[in-house]
Amino acid sequence: MANEALIKLFKGKQVRIVWNEEQEKYYFSVVDIIEVLTESLNPTDYLKKLRKRDIELGAFLGTNCPQVAMKTSTGKMRITLAADLQGLFRIIQSVPSKKAEPVKQWLAELGQMRIDQMIDPELAFQMAVEDYRRQGYSDKWINERMRSIEMRKELTDEWQRRNT
Repeated sequence: MANEALIKLFKGKQVRIVWNEEQEKYYFSVVDIIEVLTESLNPTDYLKKLRKRDIELGAFLGTNCPQVAMKTSTGKMRITLAADLQGLFRIIQSVPSKKAEPVKQWLAELGQMRIDQMIDPELAFQMAVEDYRRQGYSDKWINERMRSIEMRKELTDEWQRRNT
């Protein structure tokens, strides 16, 4: 699974997101979404109780939500329960929260940004630069990173042309 990790903010709270290039879809940390929806101090426990209370949701999560490696707030990689957009909307339906509608609108905005990036790849490049800056990387590091990504793309494109 080739993943590119992102962190998006929803009203000041971090939501870990991973883009899976092979499947061409985003995976969102279920615990982070539960925290946003419920403002629970312990979203992991809230999710456990929710799964016990809503058997259908528990079965859905077990079947449709993979474990994905994501960075924690301490910077360590941990396996995290994740959901794609379809799964995320299923979870949002199951959580009694006044924040459900704003979260749906936020997800729609993220989806619109992705569509815009597909139409104009330059936007994806600009977004990556902005994301790296928000994460505190220097302009020099960002430029080197973007060049290495482009060189890797050129190399893999050449391999594909040569069928190697």
